[in-house]
Amino acid sequence: MSGGVRVRRPPSPPPPASAPPHAAPQRFPHPRHDYLDADARKDAASRGYLPGRKTYVPGGLNIAAAEWKLLILITVVAVLVRLFRITQPDSVVFDEVHFGKFASKYIKSEYFVDVHPPLAKLLITFAAFVFGYDGHFDFKDIGKIYDNVPYVAMRLVPATLGVATVPLAYLTLRALDCRATTALLASLFITFENGMITQSRHILLDSPLIFFTALTIFFWTGFCNEDKHEPFTEMWWTWLVLSGFSLGAVVSCKWVGLFTIATVGVSTIKQLWLLLGDLRVTPRVFMRHFMARAMCLIVIPIMFYMFMFWIHFLILQNPGDGDGFMSSEFQHTLNGRGMADTFADIALGSEVSIRHVNTQGGYLHSHPHNYPSGSTQQQITLYPHRDENNNWRILNATQEGDPFHDWEKGPLTFIEPGMRIKLRHVTTERNLHSHDYRPPVSEVDFQNEVSAYGGPDFEGDANDDWIVEIEKGDKRDRESSKRLRTLRTQFRLRHANTGCYLFSHKVKLPEWGFDQQEVTCNKAAVKPNSLWFIETATHPLLPLDAPKVNYKLPGFFSKFLELQQVMWTTNAGLTDRHTFDSRPESWPRLLRGINFWVRDHRQIYLLGNPMVWWLSTAAVVAYVAIRGFLILRAKRGYRDFENTKVVKYDTLCGFLFIGWCLHYFPFFLMGRQLFLHHYFPALYFAILLSCSVFDLVTSALKPRLRLQIAGVLLIIVIWNFVYLSPIAYGDPWTKAKCENARWLKTWDFAW
Repeated sequence: MSGGVRVRRPPSPPPPASAPPHAAPQRFPHPRHDYLDADARKDAASRGYLPGRKTYVPGGLNIAAAEWKLLILITVVAVLVRLFRITQPDSVVFDEVHFGKFASKYIKSEYFVDVHPPLAKLLITFAAFVFGYDGHFDFKDIGKIYDNVPYVAMRLVPATLGVATVPLAYLTLRALDCRATTALLASLFITFENGMITQSRHILLDSPLIFFTALTIFFWTGFCNEDKHEPFTEMWWTWLVLSGFSLGAVVSCKWVGLFTIATVGVSTIKQLWLLLGDLRVTPRVFMRHFMARAMCLIVIPIMFYMFMFWIHFLILQNPGDGDGFMSSEFQHTLNGRGMADTFADIALGSEVSIRHVNTQGGYLHSHPHNYPSGSTQQQITLYPHRDENNNWRILNATQEGDPFHDWEKGPLTFIEPGMRIKLRHVTTERNLHSHDYRPPVSEVDFQNEVSAYGGPDFEGDANDDWIVEIEKGDKRDRESSKRLRTLRTQFRLRHANTGCYLFSHKVKLPEWGFDQQEVTCNKAAVKPNSLWFIETATHPLLPLDAPKVNYKLPGFFSKFLELQQVMWTTNAGLTDRHTFDSRPESWPRLLRGINFWVRDHRQIYLLGNPMVWWLSTAAVVAYVAIRGFLILRAKRGYRDFENTKVVKYDTLCGFLFIGWCLHYFPFFLMGRQLFLHHYFPALYFAILLSCSVFDLVTSALKPRLRLQIAGVLLIIVIWNFVYLSPIAYGDPWTKAKCENARWLKTWDFAW
């Protein structure tokens, strides 16, 4: 129209591109700015998510170049803090007694049993091997001076991994959508955490455990961000596969890694649940998601874990002090422990070695040493190694005449159920004997002493007589259930006069019994501990072509499963009290530490940074309180959970809180020895949670004010670190400073 104002219509938006029929719904690692309200848009701008501020990196890491320089600087500080005077002390510290000793055994290929999987120990051993260690040092006592041991190189393994945990904390919080100030705070909290510093400076396993826990959470966070952005891409698979390998690594350091697997598992279940409820995700795509996670988060960790044990078995091929924990079949896979074929038939006059079915199968044993009390007769024990003192001759207890020599005349009389026999010790020529004396250790009415009694050409008495009761045969050998057969028959020996059963358990004799296992005659014997079998048998009257048997040697899977059972049993058996053990309820409050090393008014005492610990504990409590308050508000009709900011922080803090719970509360179910260092993986989650709470609390503040608050917190943390650093590094300390530093009465370090 002439003279009118022309109104230009905005161009029509282009039609949306059609999505492929099976595509998963589009997700974004961070809130898209065009969907945000004014406050959320301002918050996103402060983080650099609006166009033109930062560049998207796969995995959700939006980090500027200046941040990388800052991260390098933080890492350098961590190096200085953790490697400062790492050469001191030059003697064995705390559990270096164990893990240094295991490194020696790896290098000498001597079989040992530990309650922890091999990975961290293998890393420490590799460092020792590279620097020429020959395994000669015994790591016997705390405080023993190192002699030609590359202990610094061995300590550098956990120290390096402790340093690497610092940048991982920074990157994880950035990937979790926290500000750079928050990530900086978390990384410096970990840098100056006295407990983590102390633990990472020695030949111990907790620093590798924390590192792989942190690495797993970082990879998993990267995967979750990538999954929201674009699933089934090359980068998506990379993050998922790396998460699987890291899960395998963390559980291969310590079984506490199972709690990390549980953390990732809970997050995975939530992801799959949300996918299942998304109608845009077809069943076929859902199954792809499910199978991908099952393969990478279950199969890969299991294969990695088993591979570590394959290396473990490959190295440890010689007998050692740990082979006594393993079954007879397992022991015979070790060099020099293989056994020649032995006669299958057992008759009167057979010379046999008898093994206990339970308690790792020690040999029935005697030696020319007497009990110091009771009958003062010759000792009977269970001994885990081959020895000529394990040999016994089976004699007839009912035959008239000379039972010691009549068997030589023949014919062969096989040992059948109900037969009354004597067992004569070949070396000392004394009979296996029991009577109404209490055992030297298990002094209870239902247990009788077992001894060796008699002498050459002395028939003994009725207390030498035992009744054979066949309990179980081998399905491959029908005769083994009808009469005693070597390696095939499990049997019990009932004392003819008192009715008690030959019995052994894990109770050890004192030093006078050479710490060997106690053998008694038990009137109330549990069946597993009163079962025996014959390992070797010889008889001069048997022809050379008589049937022979031998152990069926186990393959890798059998050995692997057996070792897992032994590790579990051994771990559960660590119930003795320790001077510095503690219970889980005391850990978040930092009520007590652990004395690592003391000499010349210097002490290394494992104690956390109080500011870091108490602040992280307060954050856990605050999350629970605020979450509960929001739930109550939701019941009253408030819509807090429709606020994007509330949803973001609830998701972030909820994930870290679950990680803390799963790494902390399971310890309440354990009856074994526990120490402060068992809390460290949970502490890592608590530190990240405390910094996430800081991110929330300061979200409405200007960046400069937020940085100032962070600076005040860091000053307090660093002051705590410096004040307590003498017990972290083992530096000289005055008595006055030591007393002033004991803020809690339960901190039992001393000048």
